[in-house]
Amino acid sequence: MREIFDSFSLAGTSSKWAATFVLLLVVLVVRWLIVRTVAQRVDEPELVFRTRKGVVYVASLIIIFGLGFIWLEALGDLGTFLGLLSAGLAIALADVFLDMAGWVYILLRRPFRVGDRIETAGFRGDVVDVRLMRFTMLEIGNWVDADQSTGRLVHVPNGRLFREPTANYTEGFAHVWHEMSVVVTFESDWHRAEEIMRTLMAEYAESDGMHAAADVRKASRSYFIRYRDLGATVYVTAIDHGVRLTGRMLVHPKERRTVDDRFWRGLLDAFAEEPNVQLAYPTTRIYYEAGS
Repeated sequence: MREIFDSFSLAGTSSKWAATFVLLLVVLVVRWLIVRTVAQRVDEPELVFRTRKGVVYVASLIIIFGLGFIWLEALGDLGTFLGLLSAGLAIALADVFLDMAGWVYILLRRPFRVGDRIETAGFRGDVVDVRLMRFTMLEIGNWVDADQSTGRLVHVPNGRLFREPTANYTEGFAHVWHEMSVVVTFESDWHRAEEIMRTLMAEYAESDGMHAAADVRKASRSYFIRYRDLGATVYVTAIDHGVRLTGRMLVHPKERRTVDDRFWRGLLDAFAEEPNVQLAYPTTRIYYEAGS
């Protein structure tokens, strides 16, 4: 009796292998014929490419379902087959589902909107598009000095939002603190240099002061943001080769380089008219004692 069952089992296995061969042969031949026909009759490369990809996807699904019905006893184990197929798809498409979840997160939680300047996944830029699977930034920085555009579009999968921190330059409090450092010699009148810096910074900060205060009040409703003083200020520090004056002020994130340019132009012109103020740079001084 055992030998009879073994013979039936071998016969069944042989028929399954034969059915598998026929299935693969038919699907691959049909796929090749369709792709070849489209390539011969269609002149548009993009349409040919999309058709080829679509045919490949359909053929792959037919092969997967066909093999499942052949090797899982057709309808008898259909539930098992579908369960295994679902588990396999969940594993294979984990990143796809994560990207879709990220898209929902962007729509509901609004970590950023189109037009915001953000930094995430090692890239900085202005968000120019948000789609189901990814969002796109117009890159800033990188090989370009300061926060100006490189001209490159960076596509970031939405799922990276769950794995990487995201910094938003413009959300809520639509200003950033910007610092500009100047070093003058120890022999310079650093009080006069500080006065010049404060005057220049006040010109740029005055227009943004009221807007910044309003933004802080608005942002404090959603975030624990507390600033006592929003005005421009200058900090003084003695370093090895001079006195460093660091100006700190609020600017719009997309105007940092413009502010830098205007500030330095005004500062260099003002220092040129001050004989008692000299810019410092790293130097080496050697002293010789008399008689040595």
